[in-house]
Amino acid sequence: MDEIKNFIETNKAIPPKSSPFRGRGGIGIINYGAGNIFSLTAALERLGIAYDMINKEEDFEQFDRYIIPGVGHAGAAMNKLEQTGLVPAIKSLTKPTLGICVGMQLLTSYSEEGSSNLLDIFPIKTLKFANNTEYKVPHTGWNTVYPEKENPLFENIPNGSHFYFVHSYFIEYNIVYTLSSTTYNNKFSASIWRDNFYGVQFHPEKSGAYGETLLTNFSKI
Repeated sequence: MDEIKNFIETNKAIPPKSSPFRGRGGIGIINYGAGNIFSLTAALERLGIAYDMINKEEDFEQFDRYIIPGVGHAGAAMNKLEQTGLVPAIKSLTKPTLGICVGMQLLTSYSEEGSSNLLDIFPIKTLKFANNTEYKVPHTGWNTVYPEKENPLFENIPNGSHFYFVHSYFIEYNIVYTLSSTTYNNKFSASIWRDNFYGVQFHPEKSGAYGETLLTNFSKI
């Protein structure tokens, strides 16, 4: 677990400076104290993508796209999210919404991490990896990702591209919702898609050129 603790420590939820909002089309980052906001905003700034923070329900109206970030414990993240009072607004969103890592897990119905009920936007579960001598938990590092459906989120990203993962829990593979898959001990959803909701288990902001391509693609969906 040291890998995840170190990752969280270096990706604390430091309140970032607001990006100059350049009219409609920017990204609203749902700010609920779940970590990895600093590295995410740094990536958006490198790419010249406008963003700002969503701290209250009225803030949603300013943006055309949303990101739910997150690292750490899914149950604790859900508790923090509930404390913001933003859950009903999130579940009713009709604009493109992207969950990253734990933010993706929050979109599922249930996590074995803390036996937690989550947003239930995707009727699938987040499960714990089985630990063995060949596949150590957490799953940390680069892994190949294989898109299984055509979607603009993966435009200009070759099949089998590498993305960076840090997690001990995975989202069960379901052909209906899996947008891309990868394998670590077992096959699981590297990304999911339902209507306007997307999720990626990997960290695009730490995944080099193809991670930046994915963020750019999301900013144009």
